[in-house]
Amino acid sequence: MCDLTNPIFTDADKARKHLEKLYWPTGPICRHCGNAESNRITKLAGKSTRPGVHWCNECNKPFSVTVGTVMEDSKIPLNKWVLAFHLMTASKKGMSAHQLHRMLGITYKSAWFLCHRIREAMDDIDPNANSGPLGGEGKVVEADETIVGGRSKNRAFRDPAPKKAVFTLVERGGRVRSRHVADVTAKTLRPIIMKNASRKSTLSTDEAAPYVKLGREFTEHHAVDHSRTELQWPGILGPVG
Repeated sequence: MCDLTNPIFTDADKARKHLEKLYWPTGPICRHCGNAESNRITKLAGKSTRPGVHWCNECNKPFSVTVGTVMEDSKIPLNKWVLAFHLMTASKKGMSAHQLHRMLGITYKSAWFLCHRIREAMDDIDPNANSGPLGGEGKVVEADETIVGGRSKNRAFRDPAPKKAVFTLVERGGRVRSRHVADVTAKTLRPIIMKNASRKSTLSTDEAAPYVKLGREFTEHHAVDHSRTELQWPGILGPVG
């Protein structure tokens, strides 16, 4: 468990030193050119210099630990960034911008901005990492859908927005892809599944009708009977041929 009384969550200078230790365990590295020679990097000091700024004598540019990160040029103190990262990644049920706004003592607009930046930082560094299909030979891809939308009792004056269906594919132990769908039918789901999941995978779903026929196009299809909370292995859901 993380100690929320740790000074890195309350002191901006200690939060910066914590980030420097994580990013630069062997010493500062220029965020512009990658220079790591200590004799070619100077730590700047002075009343007009921000704490933690270094000068690279290779590319003649100043840099700090936040350059090139989602925290760059942010006016939100670093200790609040570090605390937000912890809260968003440690919370089992997620963390809303409203909750961060209350817990961090910043405006809702700043909390909303912070949330989006942190989620952006969680994306794959490799731009091609998400380009290929999920799963593959020997892997399991799980598919399921849910309905999202507000309830009437949560609206004081307006009717709730229409509920919408969200379809998700999960590569077990790997990537996740979600899509809004107009309806949950085989006709709607098939193009999404075939585009985003390898047919060499094992498809795992519930017993909803749209998946029965779709599952035959995969190496195997396993279905969960939610009413019995058991995994079913009916022969009709096995591979074709």
